[in-house]
Amino acid sequence: MHEWQVWLVAALLLFVAEMLAPGFWLLSVAVGCLAAGVVSLVVPGAIVPALSFAAGTLLSLVGIRPFLLRHLHPSGSAIRTNVGIVSERIDPVTGKGRVLVEGEDWRAASLMDAALEPGTRVMVVRVEGATLYVDKEM
Repeated sequence: MHEWQVWLVAALLLFVAEMLAPGFWLLSVAVGCLAAGVVSLVVPGAIVPALSFAAGTLLSLVGIRPFLLRHLHPSGSAIRTNVGIVSERIDPVTGKGRVLVEGEDWRAASLMDAALEPGTRVMVVRVEGATLYVDKEM
């Protein structure tokens, strides 16, 4: 496998991983990999593609990420930070499900004995690691 192919496969994997992770951090690294892949097609060796990877990632973090955050998460949003909407049913037995808070999908567990169906507004009571513990909004 050629060096440019490795960079482009890494970029593709990072683009796919960005769809699962919030914040556009992996997207910036994917743009850097894409830049390094294109440069390694033209310039042999490791130093110039590595420098283009660093430059592409940095420019993407400074330029693309703020633009996307500003347009996809407007600051005038009416959603409070401790309120979310159930995106995947929260099962009362396992307590596991998913909640959408400020446009980001989180793993969630219920503090209630009843199931929480998709579309239900919930309040985040506490956070442990990457899991939000929620209760139905009153």
